[in-house]
Amino acid sequence: MKLKWLFPFLVMISLVTGCLNDPVQDDLITYINDDIPTVFELELKAVGTYDSVTGPNYTDDIVLYEALVNEIIPTYNEFVRELEAISIDTDEVREIHEGYIKGANLQYNAFVRMVTALEQQDRQLIEEANSMLDEARKLMRDYQVNIKNLAEEHNVELTENLDSETL
Repeated sequence: MKLKWLFPFLVMISLVTGCLNDPVQDDLITYINDDIPTVFELELKAVGTYDSVTGPNYTDDIVLYEALVNEIIPTYNEFVRELEAISIDTDEVREIHEGYIKGANLQYNAFVRMVTALEQQDRQLIEEANSMLDEARKLMRDYQVNIKNLAEEHNVELTENLDSETL
């Protein structure tokens, strides 16, 4: 299963109009330019490894299991820890960030469930893990829409540097 929903835009943010003393605007600019790019690399690494052993790249359960245990889960766990450590000043940005954390935690738990499913050779657990991944993708899409809407509300221009289809 290819995970394309990640963060479809690493952005350079510029002010559309000069809004003086808009703490949400300032917080959002810092969040997108400084905070997210540093943790996003961990997410890209973990999901890239996952994609390399699933879907058309799937070879067998052992390869998937070893990738999950040795690379994907540890890297994604580090990503979630760093994501949760981001300090946000405004309620508006914090609320949206919490959606990202919720989606990331759900995806992490799906990876863990997949390990259990492979250990037990339990098809139902695999289906549960895949459902969790589907729900995590939905939460990430919601996060992306919310970031774009908040940016528009506070006159912040998001310039796309990565296309979500390439992730």
